[in-house]
Amino acid sequence: MQILGKYITNITTMAEDKKPEQQFKHIVRVANVDLPGEKVLSVALTKIKGVGLNFAHAICTAAGVDKSSKTGYLTAEQVVSLNKATATFDTIPSWLFNRRKDYETGKDRHVLTGDLAFSKDNDLKRLKKIKTYRGVRHLKNLTVRGQRTRSNFRKNKGKVVGVKKKAPQPGTANAAAPAAGGKKEKDKK
Repeated sequence: MQILGKYITNITTMAEDKKPEQQFKHIVRVANVDLPGEKVLSVALTKIKGVGLNFAHAICTAAGVDKSSKTGYLTAEQVVSLNKATATFDTIPSWLFNRRKDYETGKDRHVLTGDLAFSKDNDLKRLKKIKTYRGVRHLKNLTVRGQRTRSNFRKNKGKVVGVKKKAPQPGTANAAAPAAGGKKEKDKK
């Protein structure tokens, strides 16, 4: 029993040693976005609009921060390096960017948060203005990427309209309904 007691006390002291001495922060602000402190850093960075998991890994390596650490235990220097990495994107390869060969500048860029929505809206307005196929499809609220619209995408087209049969008009051949049973009697000779 005594050996077991020593073993348990050793485990608890080891667990206490692994905890960082700094204070846990529930919210960490990176790139003007509040990140949850209880999540792993690479997952928490995906809360920034325009940052996916692969780009979050690239930001962590560019900033020199461990991507598997909890966001709440980041030091002030690490937060500053993350902010710098999300502002410049110098060391991140250009094939990860979300605006390659930008229309206005012709350069590879990566935009985040409000700038991403603004540039997307400007792109759609430009397509509508020059009346490209994609722009016209956006104007009419139809599908843009070649999907078939015969039976799906009812929310874009409106309420379902069925085919209504024409009612027989009086005075036509169809108006006089056949006699009982719907069969015509044949003349017998």
